[in-house]
Amino acid sequence: MREPVEDDKQIYLSPEMTTRLGAIDIGSNSVRLIVAEALRGGNYRILDEEREPTRLGRSVSTSGQLDDESMARTVQALASFRQIAAGYQVTALRTIATCAVREASNGPAFCRRVCDEVGLEVEVITAEREARLAFSSVQHALDLTGRNVVVADIGGGSTEIVYATGQLIEAIFTTPLGAVRLTESFGVADAVGADAFAGLEAEVAACLKKRTTRPLFAPHFLVGSGGTFTTLAELVMAGKRESDLPVAGYRVSHAEVRHLLDRLRKIPLRTRRLVPGMTPDRADIIVAGLSIIDGLLKRFRCNTLVVHTRGVRDGLLREMIEEALGAAAGPADLAGQREAAIERLAAACSGELEHGRQVAWLAGRIFEQLAAPLRLEPGDRDLLQWAARLQDVGYVINYDQHHKHSYHLIRNSRLPGVRPQDLELVANVARYHRGAHPKKKHENLSRLSAEEQKRVEGLAAILRLAGGLDRSRSQQVRDIRLKADGDAVTVEVVADQDPQVDIWGAQRRTDLFEKAFGRAVRVEWGGRLPESGAPERGGEKDKSRKGRGRRHAGRGGEQG
Repeated sequence: MREPVEDDKQIYLSPEMTTRLGAIDIGSNSVRLIVAEALRGGNYRILDEEREPTRLGRSVSTSGQLDDESMARTVQALASFRQIAAGYQVTALRTIATCAVREASNGPAFCRRVCDEVGLEVEVITAEREARLAFSSVQHALDLTGRNVVVADIGGGSTEIVYATGQLIEAIFTTPLGAVRLTESFGVADAVGADAFAGLEAEVAACLKKRTTRPLFAPHFLVGSGGTFTTLAELVMAGKRESDLPVAGYRVSHAEVRHLLDRLRKIPLRTRRLVPGMTPDRADIIVAGLSIIDGLLKRFRCNTLVVHTRGVRDGLLREMIEEALGAAAGPADLAGQREAAIERLAAACSGELEHGRQVAWLAGRIFEQLAAPLRLEPGDRDLLQWAARLQDVGYVINYDQHHKHSYHLIRNSRLPGVRPQDLELVANVARYHRGAHPKKKHENLSRLSAEEQKRVEGLAAILRLAGGLDRSRSQQVRDIRLKADGDAVTVEVVADQDPQVDIWGAQRRTDLFEKAFGRAVRVEWGGRLPESGAPERGGEKDKSRKGRGRRHAGRGGEQG
């Protein structure tokens, strides 16, 4: 398998979309600007990048507030960045803030000040969103095909961690491990004694153990995003006389990290700033930063890390371009893009394409026939059918718990034209296509409102019933006819031959439906297709067949 290599993959735009965009990232250690131009023909190129080390988060861990001096420096840097962006005549400029502003009690006041004095609207993003943006940048720069990786983005106040299988996010963890925060907490800016260093290492290890779980897969390597990783690469390269090599994609071994850490912690700050490859304004926080890297490699049992030179701001820029594409696309284009995205995700992960399509079609038939008597939300049919198509994508992680992994993979995916809140509903419906019933104590369900939880329960109930009707994985059910009568629902299954396995499968999946809707479910074989044929499925009509056969009825409570 070839080595992962960072490249200059471009984002492809329509010929008429020639525009300039700017993205600003207000971090705990520094503020960064990136200005890019989307070129005619589909490429984009970086026009300018600026960085100003303002140390905005330097007092947050001790006082809980942003201090006046660092705020003033940050406001000044932002004013300069805005002028630079204006000079490039950007058509859109977005500004995000991360850990320092997110945690500080005076963070909202700082954002108002930036708006009043600079004219920039600051969006304070969550740690999870920060991780997603960093991963988006990584997946565009590195070939992750067939790789299990851990992606870590180390900032001044926090470290975000992503587990990924290929291009798919399996889990996201956020930690309060930041290079600036730990430097202040343990006083490791200057030469570090053995006791202080042992305390620092113990804190990193304990935090990672508490805040993360080890992935089911063995990571091939760790991908590092952020200035700490870039400085690490430059230090190692200088020591090996490899400074002519590109930093992007540079590989560093755990042994090299440990050797460098042991060396730098003993050096006084004034001398440390002069070490070849050292970025002077990072010299005081490098020991804390390398300790986090060392802890990550130990925790996830990785011997190699790959350095990624971009990060959150690059991910934001890509998101802006994708949004521009989405705004330019019509409903038909978005539907086509969404269909292609669902198909790619299902094909890459589940190997159950035909089963997923059949279950989606059956779920749609149940929904349309029971929408009125069960008072279902009309727009929920799409959510239900998307969940059906993607219910088994968790197979790529682990079969036994695949429904739980499906939730994470769907939630962390991107479907064109689907709002994040709707994607959360789709992920939850897929999560409950088997296994335990939805419970309020489940973390994934607790994120939803009471009304949304009820919708998930009802849609999952329909999905379970539809899944049972293709228990044989043979797609032999040609249609279903449903009748709601009083406190019961009758399901007539139309098939060319007696579908005993599928009827049995449906019978064993009725319990959640009966709980959600308060109606008993009866499943019967209704014979073969009449001459008029089946309703449309997948854009085509099934061939007409007819016949008669014996009936089956029953109820049950299968969880799997």
